[in-house]
Amino acid sequence: MKPRIAESPSVRFIDLKSKPYFIVASVEVGNTTTKCILTATNLEDGKTRLVTKIVSMTRDVRSPKEEEEEVFGRTLNGVELTRQSVAELVRDTLVSAVKKAKLDIREDIHFVVRSTGVVAGFDTPDEVGEFIKALADGCLLAGVPPNRMTPPMSLSNIPEKFRKFSKLENVVFDGAVASVTPPTGSTGVEIVANEMEGELATAGIKEGAKWVDVDFRNPCISMDFGTTLDGRIIGPDLPYAKTIGNFCGYAGAIPDAIIQGTSLVDSKKGTALDVADNVSLGTLSLALKSKTIKEYADRINKYILIEKVPKGRKRYGSVPVNSEAADEIGVVLIGCDVGNNGTDMDKLSGIGAEIYEKYGLKLLFAVIDVVMAKVVQRLVKVAQDEGIMFEDTAIGITGRAGITGNKPKLILKYLHELGINSKIEENVVFVDDGLARGAAVMARCMNSLGTTFNPLGGHRGGKCILGQRMKLQKR
Repeated sequence: MKPRIAESPSVRFIDLKSKPYFIVASVEVGNTTTKCILTATNLEDGKTRLVTKIVSMTRDVRSPKEEEEEVFGRTLNGVELTRQSVAELVRDTLVSAVKKAKLDIREDIHFVVRSTGVVAGFDTPDEVGEFIKALADGCLLAGVPPNRMTPPMSLSNIPEKFRKFSKLENVVFDGAVASVTPPTGSTGVEIVANEMEGELATAGIKEGAKWVDVDFRNPCISMDFGTTLDGRIIGPDLPYAKTIGNFCGYAGAIPDAIIQGTSLVDSKKGTALDVADNVSLGTLSLALKSKTIKEYADRINKYILIEKVPKGRKRYGSVPVNSEAADEIGVVLIGCDVGNNGTDMDKLSGIGAEIYEKYGLKLLFAVIDVVMAKVVQRLVKVAQDEGIMFEDTAIGITGRAGITGNKPKLILKYLHELGINSKIEENVVFVDDGLARGAAVMARCMNSLGTTFNPLGGHRGGKCILGQRMKLQKR
């Protein structure tokens, strides 16, 4: 079984000017990295290409100014954040990306979508709103016009060269992104704090799958393995599918904790990314150590708890959740924790130290690959057991802790063991930069820039849902 891994090609500068490319900036401040990724969607074929990418470490954000600024949150590893410091970080990252691409932020960037994965330092999902405001401040400081961050009121608000591609006179943006509606309780309360990340990752995987001929429309499961886990389980309804499951908890924080046990990275703020580039896994030598790898992976997985989030929990895997709201609307919350909100992370660091001392970095990363592949299998197994998977459910994975190293091959192997589908490789896709791709999709949805001949929404194997949406909105 060969994994289908979607990686967008780059686009030439000359093409950006001569063809109808809709350029979107995705700005994301995560627990580990802060990114600005510029993508360009050719509205003639509906495919998104990479323009440029700027990535920095969030831990390098400037310190709060004493007695001048209020700390309103922290990253998973304790880096303090203020509204002003986040705004400056966003400004600098966005400006750097646009400058690298040799573009003008006011003339060439058609839309900006901002998101955050920093949720561990908040008490409730609602508090993420303050962070989103800080992201908006940073975009404004960089020179982004306010109307480039909100849906247009009419066709006249869309740049003239894109108007013929917009369906805004047929349908308006009603909150559904790539034909999926978000899960909210009766009071509009979000189910998980990083709901927007899950929304963008789902949309981004839908777009990325186009490059490797996987029909990743509804029903589907998306999983984003950044530092924290996010993603959705989507039903088969038309024209809009419901979110029937949410993922939350730890993801990349697990390999980070394992690596922090070595002397190679900071014991508190170090990440697997800091040393991953120095590792080249030898297939033959690792095959000879397969028994050792499995034994260590099993030891680590004993500390990793994967389950339906119990009722009454306010936080799971450090992520604020609203389990009552989830239960109220029938959304299954599936969480990944290490102990109770990370209480056993030090156990993972201890095992990481032992592996590194005895066998070195290559074998340590081989263990991490098996651990994370098993995490994917266990998450999907809970969805199976809860009855929220369908016969034609597609599975998509993005994020550093899900698509790097040998994880894709192992994930296919372990998912095949669940008996999901006899042709598992045709129903599973691995996508780089899911959030940035999702930002491009969200921007297109807000501007009704859909491609009826190459749809992102609707049911797997089905046709475009434009007609159904028009009927729905008329009602």
